Amino acid sequence: MNIRGKFPILQKHFSVDGKELPLVYFDNAATTQKPESVIERVCTYYREENANVHRSIHLLGEEATRLYEQARVSAARFIGAADHSEIIFTKGTTEAVNLAAWAWGRKNLSPGDGILLTEMEHHSNLVPWQLLAQATGAHLHHIPVADNGELDLKTLDDLLSRRIRLTSFTWMSNVLGTVNPVRQLCAKAHEAGSLVFVDGAQGIAHARADMQDFDCDFFAFSAHKMFGPTGTGVLYARKTVLDRMEPYQGGGDMISAVWLDRAEWNEAPYKFEAGTPNVAGVLGMEQAMKFIDETGYDIIERTERELQIHLAGRLSELSGLTRYGTAGNKGPVESFNLKGIHPHDAAHVLSRYGIAVRAGHHCAHPLMRKLGIPATVRASLSVYNTRDEIDYFIDKLKTTMSFFA
Repeated sequence: MNIRGKFPILQKHFSVDGKELPLVYFDNAATTQKPESVIERVCTYYREENANVHRSIHLLGEEATRLYEQARVSAARFIGAADHSEIIFTKGTTEAVNLAAWAWGRKNLSPGDGILLTEMEHHSNLVPWQLLAQATGAHLHHIPVADNGELDLKTLDDLLSRRIRLTSFTWMSNVLGTVNPVRQLCAKAHEAGSLVFVDGAQGIAHARADMQDFDCDFFAFSAHKMFGPTGTGVLYARKTVLDRMEPYQGGGDMISAVWLDRAEWNEAPYKFEAGTPNVAGVLGMEQAMKFIDETGYDIIERTERELQIHLAGRLSELSGLTRYGTAGNKGPVESFNLKGIHPHDAAHVLSRYGIAVRAGHHCAHPLMRKLGIPATVRASLSVYNTRDEIDYFIDKLKTTMSFFA
């Protein structure tokens, strides 16, 4: 299976100092590249199917609505939701977290209640809960991160005893690559009477999510992290929870009737989808799901595991390099620093060789403080990367270290 050949951008070359350099894309935790099938699906919608949904009774509008709602069914199947009415289309994971915090949290949290998070969260799974705590008088608590990048679960029972009403954590760390034990955490939280929100943004491209297996109450992911378009994502919410939630935004399509002084809401999930949706993005996301299904999570997981082991092994050869995150269950993400070299400088030099890596705090200020560093270099892999690219990357890392020596 020629997976790499399905991604047009991976054929790209840069001209640097008179040399033609191939693109080595190791920034997949920020966003993945898109296969031709996804690009073409978005173009087809605008060429042949463009119409607003849920409004027009003309043939084109009815066809667009049918395709849009079929994508909802596809998303439910993709993550093992019990019913497609549990799927809310959003702009991405960030909006999904904010939606849950606003629509569920403000109605269900009281002063003194607890929200349990972790020290490894992306800002998108920290700041919305901080705002919710400020608005409701709830208290924030955090599961600490151990030295190897895993959650210190010895503290979990004590933390869950503190009137925790909502537990929210990432499936996979965007900095450390740590894959957290979702089923275990969900079970423990439920035993303590807490609902559970799982941030699936980083994990969804690498392993299958199954809502029946996870048994979480909320789950969110972004299309652009899993080979789909930007500006599109999903919030899954268990139906029994969803039906008790208030609307997040007001506007068209989320209502059933409106008077000058009041309104009645549409049924879920539509009461959470105000305004004209990103139809093209949703259809592109559905195609990305098809691409993953056709490729197979078994092939994705095996390929990426081999790549991650190879990358970690090659990085260990370099003296003066410090890795962050050595959990036993780890995705294809490596964060590191080079002695005496600022991460931004390293990333800039690597870019001159056509290599795309991320440098910075990775939207995880608290974790950086925990690690005692301001930033890292991050190389994050996908199924379309190769061992040859890793070897080229290591060679240029050595060159970079020599340049600053």
